[in-house]
Amino acid sequence: MNRARVLVVLFVAVAVGGLLSYAVYNYLQTRPVKEIRTPEKKIVVASAKLQAGTLLKDENLAFVPWPATNLPPGYFETKEDLVSRGLVQSVVENEPILESKLAPKGSGAGLPPMIPEGKRAVSIRANEIIGVVGYVLPGTHVDVILTATPVGTPEAVTKIVLQNVYVASAGQVIQKDAEGKPQTVTAVTLIVTPEEAEKLTSSSSQGQFQLALRNPLDSEEAKTRGIQMSQLIRGSAPVPDSPVVKKARRVPQVIVAPPPPVAPATNIEVIKGDQRSTVKF
Repeated sequence: MNRARVLVVLFVAVAVGGLLSYAVYNYLQTRPVKEIRTPEKKIVVASAKLQAGTLLKDENLAFVPWPATNLPPGYFETKEDLVSRGLVQSVVENEPILESKLAPKGSGAGLPPMIPEGKRAVSIRANEIIGVVGYVLPGTHVDVILTATPVGTPEAVTKIVLQNVYVASAGQVIQKDAEGKPQTVTAVTLIVTPEEAEKLTSSSSQGQFQLALRNPLDSEEAKTRGIQMSQLIRGSAPVPDSPVVKKARRVPQVIVAPPPPVAPATNIEVIKGDQRSTVKF
C-alpha cells in the first residue's frame, strides 16, 4: 500500500513538472522580442588589401557601418580627406583608414614619407651573400659589417660599424612579403641617423659591406674590437721561431811591447906594441 502511494505521488510530480515546463516554453515563445539597436556611423575603410607606400585613390576606399560607441581614434567619415595621401603602413580589406597610418598631407607616397623625422635613408650595394641569401627584407633589422684596410695597416680589419639598423626597402620593394619569401636584390636601403649616413658614405669607397640579420626583439648593442685574418688563424699552426743570431766571440787583443832602443855602437882603439886594432862595443 505504501509503495503504491509513493508511485502515485511520483507520477503526479512528474506530470505537474512537465505541464509547468510546457507552459513556460509557450509563454517565452509568444513574448515579443525587444530589439536594441546600437547607434552606428559610417567610416572609411580600405576596399582591398593595400601596401605601404600606396597613394590612395577613390577606388581604394569604401564605407562600412561602425558602432558609434566604439569608434577607432583617427577615423575618417569622408573619402575626400584621404584621396591623394600616402600609406605608411599596410592595411587589409575593410580595415579602417586611420590618421596614424597616413603620411602627412602633401608629402606624397612611396619611401620618403616613411622616413621618420630626424632620420635619413641610405642605400648600399647588396648581393645574395651580403643580403643573407635574400632574407634581408623590408622591416627587418641588420648589423652593418665593414672589411677595409686602414691607412698604415698592412692587413684588412673586419668590424661592425652600425648595429640594429632598420631596413626600409630591398631593391624597390618597401613592403615585406606576407609569407617572408627571400628576394634577390642589388641594393638595400637603411634608415639611419645623419652621423650614421656619414659613416656609410665614407666607408663605402674604402672597403666591402656585409649585413648580419638579427632578431628585431634583440636591441642589445654588442661590444666588439674587430678582427684580422692573422688573429683568426693564430694558434692553428706553431709560429716559427725567429732565427737566433749568434754573436761573434770576442778575442782579447794582445799588445806586444816594442823592443828596447839599441844604444849606439862605440869604437875603441886597442894598441899592443906596434899593433893597433879597433873594437866595436
